Amino acid sequence: MKAAGASTIELNFWRKQLTGVPDNVFDQLTLEILNLSENQLTSISEAIGKLKNLRSLDLGHNQLRDLPESLALLVNLTDYLYLHDNRLTFLGESLFAGMNRLRYLNLSDNRLTHLPQSIGKLISLEEFRADNNPLSTLPPSFAELTALRELHLRNTGLCEVPLQIRNLTRLNFLDLRGNGFTVVPQWIGELKDLVKLDLRWNKIKRSGWMELLEASGCRVLL
Repeated sequence: MKAAGASTIELNFWRKQLTGVPDNVFDQLTLEILNLSENQLTSISEAIGKLKNLRSLDLGHNQLRDLPESLALLVNLTDYLYLHDNRLTFLGESLFAGMNRLRYLNLSDNRLTHLPQSIGKLISLEEFRADNNPLSTLPPSFAELTALRELHLRNTGLCEVPLQIRNLTRLNFLDLRGNGFTVVPQWIGELKDLVKLDLRWNKIKRSGWMELLEASGCRVLL
């Protein structure tokens, strides 16, 4: 536990035009926040696994095609993990196995066709974003993310609303825009904590259960 009054140890390389991460960064073993966003990184060294005190890691807005396996060793990530706006086509199956305290994950704007089964280990996750990935489906373990408050699946190529969402009873905001749905299941009306349901840019019509949801205080957008 950090002593009272101790400052957070942080490195910020935002928009530094980096094509590689300086080797000495991986020697900062007490580092808690690392921002490498909006650079020109195409890869990350396996040495990142040494930064076991990281609470927040931002790798967004780069050109990453894959991730080091050692990223799975960052089990103390709690605040956020930004991986959005890269060129990722897959994630290692064990990537999230030890990140059971992570609260925010952004995978949007990549080329992911599926999510690893280990995503179900993110039992503390409160916000998940995977917009603009050709996912088409979610793994069964996604139903374990029962702490989720916000779920963003815009333009993901989903053929139907994943049944796993039915288990996410704490959801406040559900974004399913732009997936070409023709039917939205009535069980979404069972998600009593919803305050916003965004179904725009699909091919569905208003149903009676949507009116009931609105009567309970949820804003439904079609």
